[in-house]
Amino acid sequence: MNSLNQMCGILFVIYLLFSYSVNAYKVHKKFEYKYSFKPPYLAQKDGSVPFWEYGGNAIASSENVRLAPSLKSQKGAIWTRNPLSFDNWEADIAFRISGRGRIGADGMAFWYTQNKGSYDGDVFGSSDRWNGLGIFFDSFDNDNKHNNPYIYAVLNDGTKLFDHHNDGTTQQLAGCLRDFRNKPFPTRAKVNYHNNILTLMFHNGMSNNEQDFELCFRAENVVLPKNGYFGLSAATGGLADDHDVIHFLTSSYADPLATASDQMLTEDQQKLQQEYLEYQRKLEQQKEEYRKEHPGEQKEPDLEDWFESDSQRELRQIFQGQNQIFEIIKELNRKLDEVVGKQERTMSLITQQTGAVGSNIPPPPPGQQIPSGGYAGDSIRRHEVDAIFNNQNQVQTAVGEIRQFILEVKQRVDTVINNQARAPTAQVQPVGYDTQSLVSEMRDGLNSLKVGMSQVASQVGQRGSCPTVSCVSVTSVLIIVAVQLLVILGYNIYRDNKESHAKKFY
Repeated sequence: MNSLNQMCGILFVIYLLFSYSVNAYKVHKKFEYKYSFKPPYLAQKDGSVPFWEYGGNAIASSENVRLAPSLKSQKGAIWTRNPLSFDNWEADIAFRISGRGRIGADGMAFWYTQNKGSYDGDVFGSSDRWNGLGIFFDSFDNDNKHNNPYIYAVLNDGTKLFDHHNDGTTQQLAGCLRDFRNKPFPTRAKVNYHNNILTLMFHNGMSNNEQDFELCFRAENVVLPKNGYFGLSAATGGLADDHDVIHFLTSSYADPLATASDQMLTEDQQKLQQEYLEYQRKLEQQKEEYRKEHPGEQKEPDLEDWFESDSQRELRQIFQGQNQIFEIIKELNRKLDEVVGKQERTMSLITQQTGAVGSNIPPPPPGQQIPSGGYAGDSIRRHEVDAIFNNQNQVQTAVGEIRQFILEVKQRVDTVINNQARAPTAQVQPVGYDTQSLVSEMRDGLNSLKVGMSQVASQVGQRGSCPTVSCVSVTSVLIIVAVQLLVILGYNIYRDNKESHAKKFY
């Protein structure tokens, strides 16, 4: 019993030492509210952001900070009022860069500099020749290498000008090719600086899963100035995007080496270490005494304990299978979130295009409110879907009616063509047209005759005397005209009969 109590005491002391050493070397993370902002109530009633200063074309609201709106040649920035009082930190940035164009411009930047930059500078809305770190979310391809949108970090000691023509590729510290424009969910970036190691974790915004971060870049031996300022800036050029920052959360890291060294020198640590050594010495003495008193009870180690039993193997396989199932379900959940995000984005684009062409979309039913703001405004509503289906049904019905009408016209044309082919005599004969032309010729002849008679009468009147003998009387003229008409009419009737008889032989 005494041996059992001593063993329990030794195990307890070991546990205390282990927990104490783990806590001694554990990194302590602390949220810094004076260097952060997040919704709701991000901006005060007077438009100011607590502990921050913004200017240029930046606009602060209760939900986000719009650094640069989707207009040409806009610049804006926001900076912390006070310098940082810690050396190791992590900045969690949630932002949304969106626009109607296929290509955006110019981009957004994260700053940690020794001094505050301007609000309308040449480098993504801030000053050039900065002293510190700049991480750029570049959405415009200045060097025409088709490698944008691109995320990269640039260090500057305050003497170098930024290489705009080459998109800073000659000056970058590290970077990665990631698309961050027009995503269904907010895009996030975690910038971590700890023990002179700079790391950027990126969330592509295709799902709302908080764990879908991936490594963008990691750089070592990065020395930044102490007591710097945090800043965010954005700029637009000939093209334009909305650059919205939803939250900026800052956390500080305590120095684990200094904390551990201070704690290891405390009296409690030394006391626990002495007790552990005393228990270990007593345990070894008791083991030696037990071996001397019971020399025959020493057993060889069982080799079966070195191998895995059937039950242990089965449990291990079950555990591995469950882990695989869990990973597959997690991957399916992530892909489902991506599909839902793409579907909502597609529906929102359909809604915008439908409204742009002026489609008659009925209003929502009474009592149903249309959500405003947030992410629900980007999705299509039920009554809009019904309206789209109704318009499609009407278009389909109209197309069917037009098709039926065209088929009827085609049938009638085919019927006429078949009748003409079977009975050529049923065709419309040119008798009516010839008769009409004949009457027209007669009318023209009579008019000519009348004009000639009037001219003769005028000439006779000018001479002053009429001839006593008439060569041709009016009756003769009428008889001649009637005979001509009869001859022409008879000729036409004869010609039509000949053509009709000739067609019967075909």
